[in-house]
Amino acid sequence: MNKNSETKKYPLSIRNWPEDDRPREKLLKYGEHALSNAELLAILIRTGTAGKSAIDLGRELLNKFTSLRAMSGVDVLEFKEINGLKDAKIAQLKAAIELGRRMMSEEKAFHGVVKSSADVVDFLMPLMRDLKKEIFKILLLDKGNHISELIDIDVGTVDRVNPSVRDILMTALKYQSPSMILAHNHPSGNIKPSDADKRLTKDLVKAALAMEMRIFDHVIIGENSYFSFADDGLIEEYEIEATK
Repeated sequence: MNKNSETKKYPLSIRNWPEDDRPREKLLKYGEHALSNAELLAILIRTGTAGKSAIDLGRELLNKFTSLRAMSGVDVLEFKEINGLKDAKIAQLKAAIELGRRMMSEEKAFHGVVKSSADVVDFLMPLMRDLKKEIFKILLLDKGNHISELIDIDVGTVDRVNPSVRDILMTALKYQSPSMILAHNHPSGNIKPSDADKRLTKDLVKAALAMEMRIFDHVIIGENSYFSFADDGLIEEYEIEATK
């Protein structure tokens, strides 16, 4: 053994840190706003692994995904690429992130009459803009145009979702909803509707009219932007075609 070589000291466990430096104790004493993002993540992670504290794991998460928002919708396998993150820790992280996203949506929730695409987007943007896969939702409306149900119809891949016209209309019938708004996200951020998006919307408008229901809009959620079929005049165009 070379006694002249430098030996690296092992990091102390968080439990051996001064009390004011421990994330949990720091939060309880000074409030959650006094903690860094890495410290808040450390509270969720709870324990470290060999050679890494929980805060080290929190910093590694932030370095890998660049921001808290970027962690939203990340696949479990990507979390497992960080040594020391097992199923229980990953589940705690994903649950906390989802609660945060739902809280943002609740703050934006529209409780009155839905009058425009902007009303819908204020509610859906926090829920859908960061998802890594396409998800197709329907907002069912009552006779007064209040949102009565928000239902996930289909989950697709990073660039495709394939909902069934029959499943959508059967769901609306089940809840006795006279009208609905369609919504899905484009993880790429590009909000331009695909040919498949247009075909699906046209088919749904036509089938809904035949069943004495209305499709008010189809909204595509991107990166802080959206496309509305109604605003673009396409819903009206499809209804005119269906009644000829």
